[in-house]
Amino acid sequence: MPDSILSPRELRRYNRQIMLPEIGISGQEKLKQARALVVGAGGLGCPVLQYLAAAGVGTLGIAEFDTVNETNLQRQVLYGSEDLGKLKSIIAINRVENLNNLIETKRINLKIDASNSLRIFKDYDVIIDATDNFESRYIINDSCVILGKPMVHGAIYKYEGQVSVFNYMGGPTYRCYNPQIKDRVYNNPEPAEAGLLGVLPGITGTYMANEVIKIITETGIVLSGKILIFNIYDYAFNILEITNIPENHNIIRLHDYH
Repeated sequence: MPDSILSPRELRRYNRQIMLPEIGISGQEKLKQARALVVGAGGLGCPVLQYLAAAGVGTLGIAEFDTVNETNLQRQVLYGSEDLGKLKSIIAINRVENLNNLIETKRINLKIDASNSLRIFKDYDVIIDATDNFESRYIINDSCVILGKPMVHGAIYKYEGQVSVFNYMGGPTYRCYNPQIKDRVYNNPEPAEAGLLGVLPGITGTYMANEVIKIITETGIVLSGKILIFNIYDYAFNILEITNIPENHNIIRLHDYH
């Protein structure tokens, strides 16, 4: 059997994962060779980045253009009081590199939109939607459909979290779950208006990271064609089926998303 591409340090560091028969050496090698892009380094993106880095995903891209605000600190756990006013992309990269210096990081300090998404996404195997607005989700979805990339999606509201995987091996897309209706006004949920328990994005982002790891290592049951909806206030958990609509896979170009 050929030698592993994992170094002695990596074999030690990821020992607990490698011990799992479903992961093993081959799964850890897949993680090392994988390239994952996290769009958004806010409440959802912070735990996703931390757990994917800790798991040994070989290349982690961070796409984020915002700066740290004091109201972020209640839930965005990569940042501290000394980071106020600084670019999230720079702080997040530094934290991730400190967490695991055996992986490669890519900083993309800009807003993902229809003018740049295809160019950026093409270099990654999995795209993680950790955004907080509908316009970005449609852009991410449509770009993933055009490029044939899986999209790991998470969303939060008050006490409720949602996680799903779209465009995975011919499965439903985000538009199958949430179709964009002409002339419909999309009101993006704002924590400043609705409130948000700080641990919710941490729990949701951890579930998202788990889906990414399963996709990369080809293990477990991926949340494709399903959406997990849970409420941390009363511990209600539901998994809903999503109908796969064939025409939603026929996207060939990006358009105006406003």
